[in-house]
Amino acid sequence: MWMKILKYGAIGLVLLLVVGRLGLPHLLTGLGLHPHYEVPAMDLSGKRALIVTTSQGTLGEGGKATGVFASEMTAPYYAFLDSGMEVDIASIQGGQIPIEPQSLQWPLASAADKRYLKDPLFQSKVTRSYLIDHVDTTDYDIVFLAGGWGAAYDFGQSAELGEKVAIAYANDAIIGGVCHGPLGLLQAYGDDGQLIVEGRRISAVTDKQIAELGISQTPMHPERDLRAAGVVFEAQSKFRDLFANNVVVDGRIVTGQNQNSATETAVKMMQVLVGDQGGEPTS
Repeated sequence: MWMKILKYGAIGLVLLLVVGRLGLPHLLTGLGLHPHYEVPAMDLSGKRALIVTTSQGTLGEGGKATGVFASEMTAPYYAFLDSGMEVDIASIQGGQIPIEPQSLQWPLASAADKRYLKDPLFQSKVTRSYLIDHVDTTDYDIVFLAGGWGAAYDFGQSAELGEKVAIAYANDAIIGGVCHGPLGLLQAYGDDGQLIVEGRRISAVTDKQIAELGISQTPMHPERDLRAAGVVFEAQSKFRDLFANNVVVDGRIVTGQNQNSATETAVKMMQVLVGDQGGEPTS
């Protein structure tokens, strides 16, 4: 009798572990993490996209490992690639891009992240990313600023990134980003000496999400610092902002609140590029 109890107990435990392993990602998706966003059929053959990421690999000097949040790089990459675009990857320092370790692991890894882990070409681009200083951003139709905690240390502080973004914008490129990525707009000045985002509607990660995740030691916070720069900050809120989602289109600037917004932001950037969603078509 005791043997049967132990046997069925062990079977029940295994089943519980299997259900938990398979079910938790679905539960998180149901709550709002990495929601499915259908990429409409578009043929952007001949168009080029640049994704820019952080080069900061730790939370502070010698701190916890961090970097770009994987899906904020992988989701736009595949949205652009599957629409026929040529996609390049750059970073603040060039070379190997640090990736937030937990973002590639269960249960946070998205479908795009899993595809990346089986994609040697994409992985080689991440290993050998272009140094943003050496990139001619006039070659690109879209410039996407990926987020992650690392960007709080080097995006808003980089005059070079700001200049490259401003040059792309002046050349009629579509500029976008998600989460901490819009910090890269904080040094992008137009010919009139004004920030290209001053007075514009922008979304990015909220102060509330930063507080809820307990990572407040970073030198820059998107909501706080973008508001201070004069943007009209827009975001949604949930019981935990990790599960919130918001995308804002303001002319040729398209921004998303966090990791949940990555695919939608990329799609809306492409729609603006081809003249949909109220954007001006580019040649």
